[in-house]
Amino acid sequence: MAQPAQGPAEGPCSTPPVGDDASTPDCHPVDEKLHPSRLVPAALQHIAAMYAGVVTPPLIIGQACGLDTVAQTRLIAAGLLIAGLATILQTIGVKGFVGNRLPFVNAASSAGIAPILAIAETNAKGDQLPAIYGAVMVAGVFCLAVGPFFGKLLRFFPPLVTGVVITLIGVTLMPVPVKWAQGGDDTDPAFGDMKYLALAAFTLVVILMFQRFGRGFLKQVALLAGMFIGTLAAIPYGMADFTAVQSAPLAALPTPFAAGTPVFQPAAILSLCIVMLVLMTESAAGMLALGEICERKTDGRTITRGLRTDGIATLVGPVFGGFPTSAFAQNVGVVSLTRVRSRYVVAVAGATLIVLGAFPVLGAVVNVVPMPVLGGAGIVLFGSIAVSGIRTLSEAGLDDSSNIILVAVSLGAGIIPLAAPTFYAQFPAWAQTVLGSGISAGALVAVTLNLFFHHLGTRSSAQSAAAALKSS
Repeated sequence: MAQPAQGPAEGPCSTPPVGDDASTPDCHPVDEKLHPSRLVPAALQHIAAMYAGVVTPPLIIGQACGLDTVAQTRLIAAGLLIAGLATILQTIGVKGFVGNRLPFVNAASSAGIAPILAIAETNAKGDQLPAIYGAVMVAGVFCLAVGPFFGKLLRFFPPLVTGVVITLIGVTLMPVPVKWAQGGDDTDPAFGDMKYLALAAFTLVVILMFQRFGRGFLKQVALLAGMFIGTLAAIPYGMADFTAVQSAPLAALPTPFAAGTPVFQPAAILSLCIVMLVLMTESAAGMLALGEICERKTDGRTITRGLRTDGIATLVGPVFGGFPTSAFAQNVGVVSLTRVRSRYVVAVAGATLIVLGAFPVLGAVVNVVPMPVLGGAGIVLFGSIAVSGIRTLSEAGLDDSSNIILVAVSLGAGIIPLAAPTFYAQFPAWAQTVLGSGISAGALVAVTLNLFFHHLGTRSSAQSAAAALKSS
């Protein structure tokens, strides 16, 4: 577990602009208020990393519900707006009550798409969104009720367990940038075309060049620079689509309950409550990962406040058109890669999402970035998350045979859904929801085996002391 840094535990502090003496010995990096010359580019990197993921759930769900272009645009705008509000609440928070006060992004999770589409299929057109939103609201209440117990169970998540979970976050997310690198749409006949792969590779090379030869600020914005240059390179080949900018409305604030009054169906509620458990596990794992990366202790109270933010956003989101809200692992990768750990950077990114949601035409500009460019950048992002997990595991006592078995079996369980997506096809629906996510399956196995090896039964005092030391 990361140890608290030297200096004050919390409290904002400022740093001078680039080129000046930026040393702030009494300031924790998480609480730095960066000069705008450093803050804005860092925030833009977070926006670029998260944008595709934020708009994906409303885009897919809206299409499944047969929404027209105007309604679809408003649904996406609502998703951006809710994500921005949730992110600000998470990063700034109300001390002691809500918000983990880490550089943590909250938005609608893609993990909820499959069960939401199942709800849509069982309802007639026009009744789909009300049934979905009713279930999402109850899932938000469920998160608020169960969230505090996650914080109290933190002692069952030593570095041995968190290292497995963090590694699986990076590994199980890797198919996402790979799909982006191939063009993003696997129904397109040109999916996987060499022009897409070449653009993704070019973007990756540019990022690597900035990382290798850049210094200071240029090295920190390597991801943003790579995506910008990659997008410029795509324009002459017609791979940067500007039609979304031309057709997007200038302003489109979400209307409360625009899709109708929520309907509460027991089966839909049950499925989304199970999904919420998965999202809470992933969100808690993200907070633990950020605690390691930012070198700020993530205790039970921090996780409780963070999950309370998830619950509030999930409960309130459907009023304006939002979906189940959780952590965004992409942005954990941005923090790990750039080492810019200020929560105010992510708060500015959240404010930017609010603006993009209120003015869809601005959001469409960000959407110009081609999928292959995002794919090239995503390989770096998600790979860096896995590296963070490996670094945590290296400090978790892997010279002990029990710990080796724990990590081996947990990683295997987490990789099964990735290696064999239909492995759990014959399992009950609730089991498919839990085990079908490599992150939640790996976390469940790691926690269970940690209990089995290090908490249950009796062992000699020497063995118990050694195991406790290696797992603490």
